[in-house]
Amino acid sequence: MEDSKSDKFSILLPTYNEKENLPIIVWLISKYMDECGYDFEIIIIDDGSPDGTLEVAQQLEKIYGKDKIVLRPREKKLGLGTAYVHGINHASGNFVIIMDADLSHHPKFIPEFIRKQQEKDFDIVSGTRYLGSGGVYGWDLKRKVISRGANLLTQILLRPGVSDLTGSFRLYKKDVLRKLVDSCISKGYVFQMEMIVRARQHGYSIGEVPISFVDRVYGESKLGGNEIVHFASGLLYLFATT
Repeated sequence: MEDSKSDKFSILLPTYNEKENLPIIVWLISKYMDECGYDFEIIIIDDGSPDGTLEVAQQLEKIYGKDKIVLRPREKKLGLGTAYVHGINHASGNFVIIMDADLSHHPKFIPEFIRKQQEKDFDIVSGTRYLGSGGVYGWDLKRKVISRGANLLTQILLRPGVSDLTGSFRLYKKDVLRKLVDSCISKGYVFQMEMIVRARQHGYSIGEVPISFVDRVYGESKLGGNEIVHFASGLLYLFATT
């Protein structure tokens, strides 16, 4: 197995109204990656945030340097799937890590993802809230029930072979991620779910790492009634086509 020190990790951060969270998440990523000696870059894909997120990102670029902070903004919100395509096209690493910029995904787990990938040369390593020490913090009972219910429903209908199909904190081999993105048609919340379903169809290997998911500190949650409706319709589509 090759030493991961020879690898490079491109971390994609799609952002929309994350000016308070962005400096913190960038600092945490840099801290844990530097401590482990990993080569990395952070690709920030801002979709026209009206709150000044891009201006904050430009300041971070000056602080950390253009080799670590790669700015690839877009004029407006165009969907999570297209944000990943945009990010992949500018990624210089052979591995890509996708995560949320709102501090719900703690960068301390990234080294664990990398170690897990090395164990069996996994194509994908996915964070899970539903195994071992994994869990959710900061949610009220209603959101926990919705999350658990959604995950249970996906397990019954899709049998994905992973414990957390709706999570969005993952490490991919870059060529694998590119192929999966090209094979998906979903957008938004359902996109992450379809990625794992397609990965199983293609026979890619998937490892899991327990993570703690924490509700956002700053800003408003993007989960609402429309997202739940889109999730349900997307799940039915995947059930009908897989």
